Amino acid sequence: MRDLVEIGMGRTARRAYGFDDIDIVPSRRTRSSKVVSTAWQIDAYRFDLPLVTHPTDAVVSPDTAVSIGKLGGLGVLNAEGVWARHANAEGAIARVVDLARKGADWGELGALLQELHSAPIQSDLLTEAVRTVRDSGVTVAARVSPQHAAELTPVLLSAGVEVLVVQGTIVSAEHVARDGDPLNLKEFISDLDVPVIAGGVSDYRTAMHLMRTGAAGVIVGHGHTPGVTSTDRVLGIGVPMATAVIDAAAARRDYLDETGGRYVHVLADGGVTCSGDIAKAIACGADAVMLGAPLAATSEAPGKGLYWTAAAAHPSLPRSRVASGPARDVDLKTLLHGPSSDPEGVVNLFGALRRALAKTGYSDLKEFQKVGLAVRA
Repeated sequence: MRDLVEIGMGRTARRAYGFDDIDIVPSRRTRSSKVVSTAWQIDAYRFDLPLVTHPTDAVVSPDTAVSIGKLGGLGVLNAEGVWARHANAEGAIARVVDLARKGADWGELGALLQELHSAPIQSDLLTEAVRTVRDSGVTVAARVSPQHAAELTPVLLSAGVEVLVVQGTIVSAEHVARDGDPLNLKEFISDLDVPVIAGGVSDYRTAMHLMRTGAAGVIVGHGHTPGVTSTDRVLGIGVPMATAVIDAAAARRDYLDETGGRYVHVLADGGVTCSGDIAKAIACGADAVMLGAPLAATSEAPGKGLYWTAAAAHPSLPRSRVASGPARDVDLKTLLHGPSSDPEGVVNLFGALRRALAKTGYSDLKEFQKVGLAVRA
């Protein structure tokens, strides 16, 4: 039964929980971390880590997408970012970094990102960025917004994209527009030969609708990062991630029954700041997590320690700040696989996940989704 709270006369609201509100309950069995698996597979593509990058220029360049792929994850290029708009993309990001180091406020940094993203998307630059990743041999993924999906997808497919991510702050099965044709995701996906991951969503019904479009994966959450994203302040929209992931996992289970066996992956995007949050996201039913800010501190990150999401460059209503992450002298390999000397769960992220599986007696991610959970008092 849903936990409803009366918030005023005749109005109730559902109680919801974030990752900080819950804990994983150990079982009666433990096992060695050397015999557990953190691998997952979507469509024909298998990954050693349940990691998909948040598609932001601050973290993902063509080179870092390659590095993340070789380390076991999936790097997602932003097909509407600076690598698709500027021949000297590194120089464009350097302008943001230099302005931040001079002490510019969020407004000035946001205005610069808006300026950089006002340049038109150039198909040749986008093709070059995608082919850099493709030629490395790792799985190629790129993100488009619902507004530009129909326009950019042919370019991406011809360049070699293997996984398409259709992501906005909130994505529905049909985007209704006053002018022009709306994007009907079901029709859009049915015409493609590559798996599509779509989102974000935060409730059971929207997740179910996206699953019925034929999406191979559904993104849950809006990329919320404390001090960076401001969707809740700007739009008043937000759902605590533990509840949102569990609801989407329930939609996945019901859709599996409805279709007689079609499994749709759930990706948690937001509320993940440490390795414990990764474990909790999987325990709530996620198949993988989308990481952005935790990767920004690595030496390979284009943003040199700064982090922002694509929503920071929205031309009229930005919903992300440019923020400085914690200063760490760490590379991607160490951040993901260790070793770590930091006791706060911010390095060796997936080594910690392996240990969480082992300490609770589970051998893989699908089993771990059944682990017991407790709510903090």
